[in-house]
Amino acid sequence: MQSMQSMQSMQSMQSLRNVVRAAVTIGAALALFTGLSTSAQAAAGDFTYVNVNGDDFTLHNPKNGECFLLVSGAKSATNRTTAKATVFAEHGCEGSRQTMQPNTSVTFSGTNPHSVMFG
Repeated sequence: MQSMQSMQSMQSMQSLRNVVRAAVTIGAALALFTGLSTSAQAAAGDFTYVNVNGDDFTLHNPKNGECFLLVSGAKSATNRTTAKATVFAEHGCEGSRQTMQPNTSVTFSGTNPHSVMFG
């Protein structure tokens, strides 16, 4: 009877080890996937603009889906990223908008955009 209990105990321990191994493998795979997807969320390249005061600014590898302030409003911009850039008339990526495809430049007339979002 004791040997049967010992066998069952050993089988339970082996099953527990298998479950732990599977959990560790899944956790490692998720960590790898999360790391890769995070780096893929950046618009590779530079978005440069000149504000209404004549100051030059650069956003380097801006994160997709994040709203960036264009200090004092942009009078011109160049999108040298791998993603489309949507410029907005107001702060907080609100108001009228204009889309800039990758590798394009714009000189704004009328309303100067005050924010931009990529992706």
